[in-house]
Amino acid sequence: MTFEITSQQRQMVASVRALAQGEFRNDAIKYMDGTFPWENIRKLAKLGVLGMSVPEDYGGLGLPVFDSALILEEIAKVDYVTAMAVLGEAGVQTRVIATYAPEAIKRRILPQVCTGDYMLAICMTEPHAGTDVANYRTNAVVKGDRVILNGTKTLISRAAEAKMLVVFTRIDGKPGREGIGCILVESDTKGFAVTANYHTMGGENLHEVQFNDCELPLENLVIREDGFRKLLTAFNTQRCLNPSISLGLAEGAFDETVAYVRERALFGKPLSDQQGVRWKLADMYKDIEAGRGLLYRACATADPFPDPFLAATAKVFCNEMSIRVTSEAVQLHGGYGFTDEYLVSRLYRGARYGSLGGGASETLRDLIGKKIISDHARGDGIIGLNDDLDAIGE
Repeated sequence: MTFEITSQQRQMVASVRALAQGEFRNDAIKYMDGTFPWENIRKLAKLGVLGMSVPEDYGGLGLPVFDSALILEEIAKVDYVTAMAVLGEAGVQTRVIATYAPEAIKRRILPQVCTGDYMLAICMTEPHAGTDVANYRTNAVVKGDRVILNGTKTLISRAAEAKMLVVFTRIDGKPGREGIGCILVESDTKGFAVTANYHTMGGENLHEVQFNDCELPLENLVIREDGFRKLLTAFNTQRCLNPSISLGLAEGAFDETVAYVRERALFGKPLSDQQGVRWKLADMYKDIEAGRGLLYRACATADPFPDPFLAATAKVFCNEMSIRVTSEAVQLHGGYGFTDEYLVSRLYRGARYGSLGGGASETLRDLIGKKIISDHARGDGIIGLNDDLDAIGE
């Protein structure tokens, strides 16, 4: 299968690549202490990148998931922290608002997402429940035309910068998956507080947030019925954008390594003359291209959200591939690869996040395995390819 990149996509990627390679690359190290990359965000806003997931009616580009993945891939090649910041605007939180929020909220919030004036954060993980969404304790109680929210979320990206938080929560104490919904909380809401900061090995900060009797208008309760299914459906977007960052990190590390082994001498010859080194590069390249094929195919299924089986498969592979490739890049750089000043060191640390966020690899492997057990039939071909062949037949 091939994935044709349109001239418009090529133009956007080229613009982001020029900005990332020309300006982000050399300054990326200064964001490793948790400083939020506002300067980069403003530059990307001018290109229109922050509005790529926002429909055109609200000032955005209305681009599909595939385009967002291509752009995040380019940024991640040089700057993990900025890529994660952009994920906040291109990710599931923006698409939840664009898909489920009332018109008044869309018109007030989404244009400001495009300009970078309104950062978004998604709040899912709780101190006792990450993957186990059905055991959330955060609870929203509906009282007439108001909603009262209480609870704690943790390990939240961009919480200190966000003006609005997209919070998945239990509704009226209803137990299990059926009780899950989603509510929007603006950061100036009385009772909301950022209560802890965690600095990560990738450089960005994560936060704990608390909701103490936060009183919100009923219109902010954007998902009330069938919330768990809608959550997982929307979250498949994240399972394509998260691995696009992993893919970019691997590509960036590969680029740095090829340049390094060409220039570095060993026993009077370029390091690239060593057969063992060339074999390592071949394996790195093979891994990257396999990941690209899986990811691009999953992205191409989005209408508006990607196929969950293909997205999960692409995420597990790209997350783990990125760790392998960036680790090998560090190895080939020798002692230099272990220093902050060399980009491969920072890309390696960023790569470790992928398999933890957006659905742990263990959870997604189980999802993939269940799909295989339930749907695979001997002689009928590979799951996922069958649908493509049916479409060709039509």
